[in-house]
Amino acid sequence: MFKSISLFSGNANAPLAAAMAGYLEVPLGRVKVGRFSDGEIAVEIGENVRGVDVYLLQSTCTPVNDSIMEMLIMADALRRSSAASITAVMPYYGYARQDRKVAGRTPITAKLVADLIATSGVDRVVTVDLHAGQIQGFFNIPVDNLFAMPVLLDQLRAIPMEEPVMVSPDAGGVERARAYAKRLNASLAIIDKRRERANVSEVMHIIGDVKGRDCVLLDDMIDTAGTLTNAARALHAEGARKIYAAATHAVLSGPAVNRIVDSPLTEVIVTDSIPLRDEAKNCSKFRVATVSKLLAEAIRRIHNSDSISSLFV
Repeated sequence: MFKSISLFSGNANAPLAAAMAGYLEVPLGRVKVGRFSDGEIAVEIGENVRGVDVYLLQSTCTPVNDSIMEMLIMADALRRSSAASITAVMPYYGYARQDRKVAGRTPITAKLVADLIATSGVDRVVTVDLHAGQIQGFFNIPVDNLFAMPVLLDQLRAIPMEEPVMVSPDAGGVERARAYAKRLNASLAIIDKRRERANVSEVMHIIGDVKGRDCVLLDDMIDTAGTLTNAARALHAEGARKIYAAATHAVLSGPAVNRIVDSPLTEVIVTDSIPLRDEAKNCSKFRVATVSKLLAEAIRRIHNSDSISSLFV
């Protein structure tokens, strides 16, 4: 057991926190997180944290605003309880897609959330597969952006694929797909989405050979699964043998699960950075790989001032 270290968790992803605590061989810190009658969040730290390095786990997932407020209030409580340091462990960083102005008079909410986190008293942030790596620059405190690639690669290597092809569902994900292809000794394909003219459905052009091959669609997150399932249908139409998908964050909002069930996808591999929705848990197409060991090992290395980048060598 480590000395002067404490792991606390909000309500967003308690199973992941418990798994991390088991790996680190530390008990989860005692905390009461509830609601007042008017809906305000109430937090009370249940143990002494004076002079302790605290690690606060909270994925900012659905309901995202409640998760963020829980984390901010817990961080404030820990700071006022004289914790030596507070590291926010956020496997999924909510609002990450609002990382730039896409129109006039719109916010950059990812930057706002970064400011709120730092103002609450957090000294360091640990996250997994940020939607845009440059979000690290929104913080004036250290940010460790971990990669779920080692976790997902282990799952993909266990699948007996024939002539595997790593597929990027859009141009922005080519670097990710290339990295997986290199490590799996696989080919690379890209789906180019084009809308020929207004009010005409998108046409998907596949760059690369997928006929008779096993394909893996790679992305950082699955939200409504519209892009993912449309890409799967395009690959199927081009003669792909089996079609898999792998993504770090299973947001799965709206009709996502039903779309995946009705799609040509054979299996979808995700991590537990976000708890799987109940309907997805009951679906045989989903497989969950845990990032608990990855996050716990990162915490151990941060606490001991060891290298984190060596996790990915």
